[in-house]
Amino acid sequence: MPAPSPVPTPSRDAPAQAWLKSFVPRLRRPLRQAVALGTLSGALVVLQAALLAWVAAAVVEGRGNPLALWPWLLALLPVYALRFVLVRASERVAFAAGASLRQSLRRDLLAKLQRLGPLWLRGQQRGDLLNSLVNGIEALEAYYARYLPTARVTALVPAAILFTVFGVDWVSALILLGTAPLIPLFMWLIGRGAEDMNQQQWLRLARLSGRLLDTLQGLTTLRLLGASRREAAVVEQVSEDYRAATMKVLRLAFLSSVVLEFLSTVSIAVVAVLIGFRLLWGQMPFFQGLLVLLLAPEYYAPLRALGGVYHLRMDAIGAAQRLQPVFDLPEPPPRQRGVAPSRRPPSIRFDQVDFSHPDGRQALRGCSLQVPAGQVTAVVGASGAGKSTLLDLLLGLAQPQRGRIEVDGRPLREFDPGAWLQGLAMVPQRTHLFAASVADNLRLARTDADPQALRRALRAACAEEFVDTLPQGLDTLLGERGAGLSGGQQQRLALARALLRDAPLLLLDEPTASLDGPLQQRLLDNLERELRGRTVLLVAHRLQTLRLAQQVLVLDRGSVVEQGTLAQLQAAGGAFARLQRSRQQVV
Repeated sequence: MPAPSPVPTPSRDAPAQAWLKSFVPRLRRPLRQAVALGTLSGALVVLQAALLAWVAAAVVEGRGNPLALWPWLLALLPVYALRFVLVRASERVAFAAGASLRQSLRRDLLAKLQRLGPLWLRGQQRGDLLNSLVNGIEALEAYYARYLPTARVTALVPAAILFTVFGVDWVSALILLGTAPLIPLFMWLIGRGAEDMNQQQWLRLARLSGRLLDTLQGLTTLRLLGASRREAAVVEQVSEDYRAATMKVLRLAFLSSVVLEFLSTVSIAVVAVLIGFRLLWGQMPFFQGLLVLLLAPEYYAPLRALGGVYHLRMDAIGAAQRLQPVFDLPEPPPRQRGVAPSRRPPSIRFDQVDFSHPDGRQALRGCSLQVPAGQVTAVVGASGAGKSTLLDLLLGLAQPQRGRIEVDGRPLREFDPGAWLQGLAMVPQRTHLFAASVADNLRLARTDADPQALRRALRAACAEEFVDTLPQGLDTLLGERGAGLSGGQQQRLALARALLRDAPLLLLDEPTASLDGPLQQRLLDNLERELRGRTVLLVAHRLQTLRLAQQVLVLDRGSVVEQGTLAQLQAAGGAFARLQRSRQQVV
């Protein structure tokens, strides 16, 4: 019997199918083992049917003593047991191969995302990525662990059974040979629509995942703005659309199963009717007729099994269409190991630096600036002026497309990336605290810090008072992202962590954004003392914070348009003064 032909798919699926096939060489050995075990189990079907047919024929035709047939019936027990062992072994080998590929792909995807960097991740839907990382790779595992072995066994076992039937009854063999191609034909007819629906389903799931994650992350803001009920209604509608689409896919999948069962049942019935008439007319021995009847259901069983797992192929293609573009994205060139920077506060110079985001937005345009060693330099500007990009470039998260960044007169790219990061500390605008104790979160900056050092850092960041009110003090467990703490408390812990690192270079993105009143004043007084003698690049949005800086740079559309001390800029009445007036009007 010819093997069921692969289901034709639209040309847009070709890259996804080629990408799926590219992983087959990794699993060639376990797949061959699984297919060999499954094929051997199918071959035992012939032996099993032959024993049953011979014993039944002997009883019906009255040949010999029926008690003498018991050894032949007992011989069926090891055949059944061996088939069970072979089927289980085939499944275990296939599932082990799929699990190993799942782990490998998950590691590869995480490594890919790490190499692409945070800048790329900022422009993506986190929910879609998480869905691809979890559900997408799970779909690929099922494809390699269940669909591929089943498809290959389907190409071998029916052929072996058909060869046996040809030797017994060529009429029945022709019926089997003629009806078998109808199953893959209907799989193709039904599968064409099912694949399109399944791929649309992946898009809906990605939309739902992204929407739900964004809603959960912004739930506090939604409540403050009174928009939580409206957003809940949107999520409910998206969920309902996904549910309705899922039911359509399932309805089509069940229709496919019904059609396959109907075709195989009708084919078996035709074979049974013809055999019955020939037995009635004495044109066929009972043994041959019963053997063919026992083998006919087994002939269609692999084809029905293939139809039962065909949806796994559709799921895998849908997942591949989401995963392949991520794996194919060009990566920034890896930074080579270089020299280690000194532990002295560095001077930093940007010389005609250009940088554009992956989506084409230009963040810096011919940006030139100087950050003197041991001083605080503040950067101000409207949203989108390029302030955060300066920090990203210094962190090594991105590389300038033109121009150069120098540290102590030496290009930044010549420094060893790990050693460079060891010499700086960063307080981002959105800090991250992990699900661990307060002390463990602080010791991320310095693992050997003793309790006295932790206390000094907390005191400098004005965080000691609220930490002492926590149930277990420094040993209090925090939730993920600092759940249970206010925004200002989280920010002060992040600042304490940066000060604990005692780095010669500090990058601060508005460290007092969530504070007001006397607490803000106390923190600024402490920072004025703690930042003395360090090189600090401070992104500032508040006038009060600028008092820490010896130099203020004004960014506009990616370029420095004004610089000087705070008093000089206020007196000049230029870009800085206009920026302050616009902010006061907004307030």
